Amino acid sequence: MQDEIRNEQGERLDYAFTSGGGADRPLVVIGHGVTANKDRDWAVALANALNDAGYDALRFSFSGNGESEGDFRASCPTKEAADLGAVLDAAPDRTIAYVGHSMGGAVGVLRACEDDRIRYLVSLAGMVDTADFARRKFGDLEPGVDVMWDKPECPLSQEFLDDMAEVGSVEPLAEAVRVPWLFVHGTADTVVPYDESETILARAAGETELVTLPGADHLFSGDDTARMTAAVVDWLGRTT
Repeated sequence: MQDEIRNEQGERLDYAFTSGGGADRPLVVIGHGVTANKDRDWAVALANALNDAGYDALRFSFSGNGESEGDFRASCPTKEAADLGAVLDAAPDRTIAYVGHSMGGAVGVLRACEDDRIRYLVSLAGMVDTADFARRKFGDLEPGVDVMWDKPECPLSQEFLDDMAEVGSVEPLAEAVRVPWLFVHGTADTVVPYDESETILARAAGETELVTLPGADHLFSGDDTARMTAAVVDWLGRTT
């Protein structure tokens, strides 16, 4: 791994690499969702579970999020897909399994459909219809004035809204994703509807699997963290 990862804009991306002694196994890259960062509880728990199972893991924060450099207002799916590319550039000799949560899941589709370095794909409560999400969650807010989810460090920008609308939905791109693909989604998710995973899974061209977690919320809180991590580790063990 490189000591420092920078994106196309020269912004440093904060990351944490933890080893499970799995240099001969895929490196599992973990990306987060809207207004989050690499240190979300679910992400740390997943990295720990992967290490225990013998996989190396790399958690990173997209530009403008957490301790990564950049302007949060530019934190859009298109830019984040390029950020992911910069992370892959930093591990040129490794086979990659990418795990994306929420909008990080949409970012994974954007990248995997055109970048064959991603050999395995995991969507955790993965966002599919970005335009619908922006309308549902932020449609009554004013860009340049309001903030996302009452977080002062996360101002809503017109750039974000425009990019979410331009991407629209990653469902049509599923046909170009031909690698093994795991979906993990909770039925009590009020941020990204469970049926989005069912919808995109039906369009995927490669080997797919859907793990349904009854009663689990968007962040896989409480006991659902262990259920989510077990599903990912089990699938990787059977697939890689």
